[in-house]
Amino acid sequence: MDLRSELLKSIWYGFTALDLEKSGKVSKSQLKVLSHNLCTVLCIPHDPVALEDHFRDDDDGPVSSQGYMPYLNKYILDKVIEGSFTKENVDELCWTLTAKKNYQTDKTSSTVLPERDAFRLWCLFNFLSEDKYPLVMVPDEVEYLLKKICMSMSIEFNCVELEDFFSQDSVQQTGITVWVFLEMMNSGKLTRGIDKSITSMAIEEVYREIVGDVLKEGYLWKKGQLRRNWKERWFTLRPSSLSYYTGEDRKDCQGNIVLDGNCCVEVLPDRDGKRCMFCLKTLSKTYEMSASDTKQRQEWTTAIQTAIRLHVEGKTSLHKDLKLKRREQREQRDKRCHAKEEELQRLRALQEERERGLVELDLLKEAQKQAQALLEQDEQRRRQQHEQMQRALEVQLKEAEEARVSMQAEMVLKEEEAERQRKRIQELEEMQKRLEEALQLEIKARRDEEVFRYAQAGLLAEEEEKMKALMCLQEEQEEYILKTQREKQELRQEMEVKSRSLDEAQRQLEEVRANRHKVDQDVVAAQRKLRQASTNVKHWNVQMNRLMRPIGPGEKRPSLGSSFASFQIPTQRDPGLRIRRKSGSEDQDEESKENVDNSAGCDLEKRHSHASNGDMDIP
Repeated sequence: MDLRSELLKSIWYGFTALDLEKSGKVSKSQLKVLSHNLCTVLCIPHDPVALEDHFRDDDDGPVSSQGYMPYLNKYILDKVIEGSFTKENVDELCWTLTAKKNYQTDKTSSTVLPERDAFRLWCLFNFLSEDKYPLVMVPDEVEYLLKKICMSMSIEFNCVELEDFFSQDSVQQTGITVWVFLEMMNSGKLTRGIDKSITSMAIEEVYREIVGDVLKEGYLWKKGQLRRNWKERWFTLRPSSLSYYTGEDRKDCQGNIVLDGNCCVEVLPDRDGKRCMFCLKTLSKTYEMSASDTKQRQEWTTAIQTAIRLHVEGKTSLHKDLKLKRREQREQRDKRCHAKEEELQRLRALQEERERGLVELDLLKEAQKQAQALLEQDEQRRRQQHEQMQRALEVQLKEAEEARVSMQAEMVLKEEEAERQRKRIQELEEMQKRLEEALQLEIKARRDEEVFRYAQAGLLAEEEEKMKALMCLQEEQEEYILKTQREKQELRQEMEVKSRSLDEAQRQLEEVRANRHKVDQDVVAAQRKLRQASTNVKHWNVQMNRLMRPIGPGEKRPSLGSSFASFQIPTQRDPGLRIRRKSGSEDQDEESKENVDNSAGCDLEKRHSHASNGDMDIP
């Protein structure tokens, strides 16, 4: 139980005291006053603007405890620093608020507790109450607290009346509230015949021990550190420190010894006129002390060792630890009682099942008795018949020997039937034993069936989970199949588009090939015409060369061959007339040569045309 839980218990009483109509809600103005007083006793700054902002949407109506808790945690409890305030001041503030409304007693009665004692009992109740709201104390904790108080008063605790009070159903189920507890203390049943001052001292001692975390208090002689003289001091031991004062009123503190895991206690032999000595060793100093007797020394050394152990274990309070242990013991006890009840119920079920088996066995015995009675009646009837037959035989004995023989044979048959009836009785007895064994086997089979049923239920639950997972996987698979089909359809459409594009490109390629073939034929025809023109040009060149040389007087006409050999017209190659193809074969070379010759022929034709017009220069 941390500091926040302890503060919330006291604040809960203050909040419920302000709820005058018991509606679970408190007005905003009263919450402002409560928050301001809490900030004052907790020594933290109060921010009234935060309260206004927090409840801005709820200005018109009161605020519930659930609505006030966020503000209380954020703006008050989160800012609390342990050790910066006095917890008793917070308790007194909340006690003042709640006592005015709930603690109303007859002041003239001689059994009424003083106000201070009632406040301390209220604090003890809050410390030992359960950590749930509304706060109640279980009967075990009430008995523990009353035993502590009686022990402090050195009287024996009378638990008869307390058991009568706890026997009420409402108390057994929910526990008692603090006001019922104070009413019981004010009744005087516990402190009958005891002075009020003794009761107040006992309550104060228990309050300091449980709420104040005081493990032990008392006078000890202490040896000084400088003067080395002995002085009597009042020592107060807590889980974290050992303080000593000049007197029992604890007003003048003379020192404080911090306890940690490095401290230890040792018993010292008597010396310096002091007896029952012991020392407390720390890392820096050693404190020598002397008790009044051996019992006190043993109690002090044990208490100091307990404080050191609590510090080493990281626990801040002995009684908080004891309260948790008692709570665990109660829970274990409740579990054991629950287990015993379950075992009793199981035994009752087995007893009922055994009684049912006995009833069935009684029914079987009754049936066996009825069968035995029927058998006896049959036997008696057979005896009567036998006697009648015997009399008839005696009468007819002399009449016929054959009749006697037949009657003897019939007697033999009757004896065999009686033997069979005896065997039948033995079989019925054996059947009764087997029925008992079958009854035991049936009981065992029912238990096994119940175990198997539980296992089957677990398997069915697991199968259902797996079926759900399988259905999810099937849904995912169907979605994936649909997605795949859509993608396949899109790919098929894309392939059809590309196929149509490929057919169109192929058709265009065929058209280009056909056009190229036509162009090739045209080129071949043009080349053939060019060759014919070249042949004609050569022929006319020869004729022109023959005519271009004039015949002088007395000169013989040269032959056609010599004039053609002496007269040569330079050929000019026109690169524009060349036809170049992509492939470089021999046919291309021949065609290039023919083109060159054709270009030369064209030049000759041009010159011949010029000569025919009279423009040609003759050398």
